[in-house]
Amino acid sequence: MAAPPQPQPEPEPAAGGAGLEALEGLALDTVIAKAGARQAAALACASTRLRDAAGDDALWRRFCADDLALHAPLAPDGRALPSFKDAYKVWLESFGMYPLPLVRRVKIFWSSLKSWLSENFPEALKTLNKGVSEAQIQSAEDDLGFKLPLPTKLLYRFCNGQLPLSEHHHENMRMAHLGIIGGYVFYDHLINVHLSPLEQIVEETKEFYREFYDQDDQLYVGTINLQDGEMLPCVPKSLIRPTNTDMPQDGLLLWLEEHLRRLQNGMIKIRMLKTSRYISLFPEASPSCTSAMTNGVKVRASAVFAPEHPESRRPGAKCLYAYSIRLSVPEACMLGGVYYSSCQLYSRHWIIRWRDRVVSDVNGEGVIGKYPLLTTGQEEFVYESCTPLPDSPGSVEGSFTFVPGKLSRPEGKPFEVTVAPFPLEIPEYIF
Repeated sequence: MAAPPQPQPEPEPAAGGAGLEALEGLALDTVIAKAGARQAAALACASTRLRDAAGDDALWRRFCADDLALHAPLAPDGRALPSFKDAYKVWLESFGMYPLPLVRRVKIFWSSLKSWLSENFPEALKTLNKGVSEAQIQSAEDDLGFKLPLPTKLLYRFCNGQLPLSEHHHENMRMAHLGIIGGYVFYDHLINVHLSPLEQIVEETKEFYREFYDQDDQLYVGTINLQDGEMLPCVPKSLIRPTNTDMPQDGLLLWLEEHLRRLQNGMIKIRMLKTSRYISLFPEASPSCTSAMTNGVKVRASAVFAPEHPESRRPGAKCLYAYSIRLSVPEACMLGGVYYSSCQLYSRHWIIRWRDRVVSDVNGEGVIGKYPLLTTGQEEFVYESCTPLPDSPGSVEGSFTFVPGKLSRPEGKPFEVTVAPFPLEIPEYIF
């Protein structure tokens, strides 16, 4: 005769579950919230009560905000999802191979940049591509023959750079000024930096990396002597952290984050170039931009390092700098207690120093062949020029001579307007 079946013991709750069962309401919610998303998912398997507590969508809203900077239940592609818990799961499936703090950081970067572009430069926002898949990242690495830094991969998972230039000349002309990094112009030299899509980076890198590639996670800019292997680091080396750290950061991520900071704090701004708008890399805030007011005439001045310019090849001219001068009369021109509605530039005087030595002392009429007439309250008159230096650092200072009224009809004696010294140096971040 068969023995009667023995009663089976109740399954023991998961480790930690028994103690949590005794907690009530807010105390239980607080403990689960502090435990984090992964522990919350594990606790949901311990008992019906803990499953209900760990499944509260208010809890997953907090996890989404804290871990992913996600404030609506949306998938990475923008699709609406039923709950924050579902959203967290989908994001983890898409980005779980990366450290979540890094995912959060890159997401915040792209969200912030797109927000700035939407408000200030919407025509450039339209050029951004959707992110690539992990499979496309893997394919790019296979083509290149080496692994990309984690931050670079994540940057392209969220956004695959900007639309590439096409074979159509008119379309390229329209796109030329829309680089999200921006650029500078002086004389007939125009630089505007776009963020290239991954496929373009692969093709161009394959052409050069065997000679120049150095897997140190740094970002480099080629000089005019790139064919000889001359490149300069774009970010401070001390800030780069390798992939095996808790929060890896490579040159590209640091470079883009610094660029965003400059956009947000007004260090660089949108400017007009003929009929097009572009991001001008000439600094517009101190200490890189200096300002001086003389007799009501305001002069702002700043410079950018231009490593790609052919003038850098000139004997004794290792560095070339472009500088921007902005002239205005914000309120009124005043001389000897008399107010004038206008004044006109007649001449300039520049003193250019390399370290402590004067390397150029120049006097001349006008600026770039012009004699700007300034009137009260009008927009700044802006012009750009350039100067070579044997090396870094250096500086420029000087003055302009103005006449009250117009050159053709002076209303008073000429007067000098000071240009405060502004630096010429190879910056920590090269854009």
